[in-house]
Amino acid sequence: MIKIAHESPKAIFDDVRRFTDYDYALVHLFEEDKEYLEQFKESVRKGREVILDNSIFELEEAFDADKFAYWINELRPTWYIVPDALENTKKTMSQMASWNIKYKDLPGKKIGVVQGKTYDQIRACYVYMTQMAQVDMVAISFDYSYYTRSVPHPNKYVSWMLGRVKLLGDMLRDGIINKDIPHHLLGCGLPQEFSFYKHADYDWLYSLDTSNPVVHGIKGIDYGQDGLWSKESQKLFELINMPLEDINIEQVRSNIQKFRWFTNGATPVGNIL
Repeated sequence: MIKIAHESPKAIFDDVRRFTDYDYALVHLFEEDKEYLEQFKESVRKGREVILDNSIFELEEAFDADKFAYWINELRPTWYIVPDALENTKKTMSQMASWNIKYKDLPGKKIGVVQGKTYDQIRACYVYMTQMAQVDMVAISFDYSYYTRSVPHPNKYVSWMLGRVKLLGDMLRDGIINKDIPHHLLGCGLPQEFSFYKHADYDWLYSLDTSNPVVHGIKGIDYGQDGLWSKESQKLFELINMPLEDINIEQVRSNIQKFRWFTNGATPVGNIL
């Protein structure tokens, strides 16, 4: 079963944490929001698994490496995502090489993100991460521009969903996937994507993160039995300070339950019924 984390506003962090398998932190919020930082320190103290993200999706460029190393030492997460460069294979590999030289003794395990604009670039970056960079886990993004070319569709979210499914299937077919290390799926276009991985051939998929069920719950959008066919263009960090009275927690819980069913065919960790 794939481990699931959902980013959420601080006001419902404890509630969402009850129904997820681990917690996913955005490093750029640590410097400006001590309450946010403390919530994740509490997760670490509780023995929760925590992934610290470099916030590239939110900032469109990775967080400063020295500052990121500082926050890794401060939080001591289970995993951290080494700063990468969006769809830039050479820069991502170069940054990983520099990171491995400069930051050798950080707490936690290292995640390398695969980046590229073509199948060959993505494959080359993947091979570098899994064979040369000595990462503990490798991550694949939900929105490579490659997906809209490999699976063209008028609805880009369908392209993103089926594009990642096809990418993983192609890499598996070509013997590229290293099944001996865990894999992380970064974000999602449409929640029903993860139903494609309910098969023993994908037992190397370790975890995923997405705010999708939370954001859509906040927006009053209920998952249907077949998921969604559109997506709210709203980044969760922009809602981080939303007050509890403005959140329909029952709608959020319902979406979390349905998301877990799509992914693992199972009810959430907690009891939200």
